Amino acid sequence: MNATPDMPDTFGLDKAALVTQSTRRMDQHFKDSGYTLRQKLALTCRILFDNGHDSGLAGQITARTGTPGQFLTQRLGLGFDEIAEDNLLLVDEDLEVLDGDGIPNPANRFHSWVYRARPDVNCIVHTHALHASTLGMLEQPLQVSHMDNCVLYDDVAFVAKWPGVPVGNEEGEFIAAALGSKHALLLSHHGLLIAGATVEQACVLALAFERAARMQLLASASGIIQPIDPALGAEAHDWILRPTRNAVAFDYYARRSLKKPHNADCLRSTA
Repeated sequence: MNATPDMPDTFGLDKAALVTQSTRRMDQHFKDSGYTLRQKLALTCRILFDNGHDSGLAGQITARTGTPGQFLTQRLGLGFDEIAEDNLLLVDEDLEVLDGDGIPNPANRFHSWVYRARPDVNCIVHTHALHASTLGMLEQPLQVSHMDNCVLYDDVAFVAKWPGVPVGNEEGEFIAAALGSKHALLLSHHGLLIAGATVEQACVLALAFERAARMQLLASASGIIQPIDPALGAEAHDWILRPTRNAVAFDYYARRSLKKPHNADCLRSTA
């Protein structure tokens, strides 16, 4: 088929041009899902629960509201599988409840420290996902050595020694400093932390983290994990981490979770 102005001959384009063309098309074709911030946060809780991040009442998720010093979070006493858009709490950075019934998890204090240190972060996910926590028990950093996990390539900080229960300001300062400029952190003997620019990004990164940890444990049991080329890993990281790809992936995981009967109450009040 001959090239036309509307259909260029792509076989003559180099990789950079094809990447630019593909990203432009994705950005033009895919639109925001239309979910509200509360709905995105509630859906993330259900998605994480359905994908191995359940650990009873452990773990927190927060998202900035756009008002300085305020964020949404889940109510202490509810599991991720019980979070709905109307039982989230609006709190300030001192964890005082501004709207909603109940109290937040006291461990949310370190979220306030991360938000203060990272103005680019708008959503934080912290869970005790099984495989990530198991990796932390070995005091081993996450190894990214597969294409699917490259969204985290060279983007995961590591704390080898457990700093203790993160309810004090000391732990908040420590965790924020350990995270640095990265999107993720593995806390040995504890769990994972994701710092995302959006709720969608934080959700997708949390899922990728747990999958990467599981793959690492499986691969380590069979042999020595081989590293990937750093330049290719960085290329894949930037390709997968794009906002549109995060949004499309989030919408898929949301549809998948909403098909499950136990998530039917996610987008309406359960308070």
